[in-house]
Amino acid sequence: MSRIVQYQSSFTMGEFDPLVKGRVDITQYQAALEKATNVVCIPQGAIERRPGQQFLLDVSSDLGGSFTAQQGLRLIPFEFSSVDSFMLVFVKLSTSATNNAKMFVFRQGVLQTNINSSGNNYLTVSLGDISFDAITFTQSADTLILLHEDLAPLSIVRGANNSTWTASTISITSPKFAFTKSVSEPAANITPSSIDGTATISASASIFSSGNVNQYINVKNGFGRARIVDFVSATSIKVNVEIPFFNTSAITNGDWELEAGYEDVFSSTRGFPKTGVFHEGRLFFGGSKSLPNALFGSKVGSFFDFLEAEGLDDDAIFAVLSNNSVNAITGVRSGRDLQIFSTGSEFFVQQSEGQPITPGNLTIKAATSSGSKPNIMPVSVEGGTIFLQRSGKALREFLFSDAELSYQSNNISLLSSHLLKSPVKIAFRRATSTDDGDLLMIVNGTDGTMAAYSIHRSQKVVAPSEFITDGTYEDCAVDIDEIYVIVKRTINSNTKHYIERLDDDRTTDASFQLFDGSSDGNKPTSTTVSGLSHLEGKTVECIRDDIFLGEKTVSSGQITIDQVPTSYVEIGLHHDVLAKTLPAEPKLASGTMVGRKKRIVAVSPVLNQTQNIAINGNEVSLKQFPYTLDSSETSFTGRKRVTPLLGYDEEAQISITQTKPLFFTLLSLEYSVSGSQ
Repeated sequence: MSRIVQYQSSFTMGEFDPLVKGRVDITQYQAALEKATNVVCIPQGAIERRPGQQFLLDVSSDLGGSFTAQQGLRLIPFEFSSVDSFMLVFVKLSTSATNNAKMFVFRQGVLQTNINSSGNNYLTVSLGDISFDAITFTQSADTLILLHEDLAPLSIVRGANNSTWTASTISITSPKFAFTKSVSEPAANITPSSIDGTATISASASIFSSGNVNQYINVKNGFGRARIVDFVSATSIKVNVEIPFFNTSAITNGDWELEAGYEDVFSSTRGFPKTGVFHEGRLFFGGSKSLPNALFGSKVGSFFDFLEAEGLDDDAIFAVLSNNSVNAITGVRSGRDLQIFSTGSEFFVQQSEGQPITPGNLTIKAATSSGSKPNIMPVSVEGGTIFLQRSGKALREFLFSDAELSYQSNNISLLSSHLLKSPVKIAFRRATSTDDGDLLMIVNGTDGTMAAYSIHRSQKVVAPSEFITDGTYEDCAVDIDEIYVIVKRTINSNTKHYIERLDDDRTTDASFQLFDGSSDGNKPTSTTVSGLSHLEGKTVECIRDDIFLGEKTVSSGQITIDQVPTSYVEIGLHHDVLAKTLPAEPKLASGTMVGRKKRIVAVSPVLNQTQNIAINGNEVSLKQFPYTLDSSETSFTGRKRVTPLLGYDEEAQISITQTKPLFFTLLSLEYSVSGSQ
């Protein structure tokens, strides 16, 4: 067979699931990779090295070594204003009910110190003995609300400056529910003062007590139901009439009943809300410990009052999801409609155009039946909502269809489900420039990797890759456009938990940089680089002035480099980069070449601002002449021709790697394939 030229113009499908490796018949095959490790697809279709990670904080060291891995860590973003935002790091230290957690505050990667003038770099918080993985949160204006079914809702508020913070329990007026309903017929006649609205009910005998408040009076013929709102005396109470009485005549003994057993839904006995969101002037809670399938809406403008009253348009809302499946609510989101995610189905609150949600028009519609995974909050993406299916094995987009006039739940991870391995956290970073795509990151509990989906829906780009580091990812969160991660690493035979931030200007992990204006410090003035105690005993990669100096071992918190940098030095941990193409399939007129031996004869990568790249293990020379010895690596843009000299096999694949921790951007690949007879 003569040589056939293949051209892969983009990588917008990212890494393919091994289960679809044989699907040479689908168009996505031509834009996919077999492996995409530590690379990111950008909207234009190219792939580049993923950002390195800046070391910010060793949690154990800052707390005097008192933190252990079993207790809990959590990242939660806090947007104070349009110009000020923070990343909060919660650290659980004990199972005590009070003062058992610390909260660190980062602003633009800088730890805020001397919190509340205490001399500490953290705020002490009481979170009780709860699982940090199950904490959810919502925010309105300058108040962040933390929610957990075993924790009274907690507000986090920034004060007059970045070092002033308070955490306090929110006082909620709870709705009522009859967990143990009972009905009795007190021996007395009763007389209402009004057939509707607020009324006084008088009894012919002493039958009432203060314990009757928030219980109900029902007239047996159906004309009259009222909630007791105030105890006046043993013969007099005040009520809110929910179903009007027929008239104000006396209701004789035996024709009415007292319905009791109603108590607070939110309490230390019955538990607290599990998730929440602000929507159209109300705070909505989705589920509680005792009523996991209930939706609660506050009074309009009174966010913490959930007690139903007269059923007016601005009154509180209380409804229960019901269809033919179990529907424990896992998340609520404010979008085109109020969206409700549960373990069994996805719902939305149907609204007429321009009409707010009220107790009188509340209609909850079931849309799809995928079910969402508990403890992982849905995220908003380009008008849709992405959530993890209940099993954790599929990523779905909940999106309104104008054609169907309803919501659909599309599986967007169908071709890459292998990257989802018992997911535990999800975070979403919106694009901030034309060469950035939306980036959805999912932390895997099985192996501590992170699946990263580059998304640009208008261009039909869903390009997954896998982030791997020297350690395991445990959490991920986004502060507007800054991605923070918690990584568990083994340092000098000790388990450490590091707070790190992804940085496009870095190429190593847990990295330390020195240069003028750096947040890590100032440009070094000697060949000894210190401040590396967080990498003690580790083999690290060193880059000085865009020159890779090789690997060194950190000893006594420092290393020695060859000469004083002229601009910067970076020291950090290595991470492998791999982009491997799918088996070559030129689609000949005579049929496929799947079962035939073939080889790659020549490869021509199209590069942009690339300092280092290797094809099938062979480094591509990117030097441009004239060349000065020991000068910085140049950034090459253009096409290079490489002859990898590979033998015949049935795959004929190209592996893109790097021999140095420098930048690369691969735009496309042209390669020649030769097949055996």
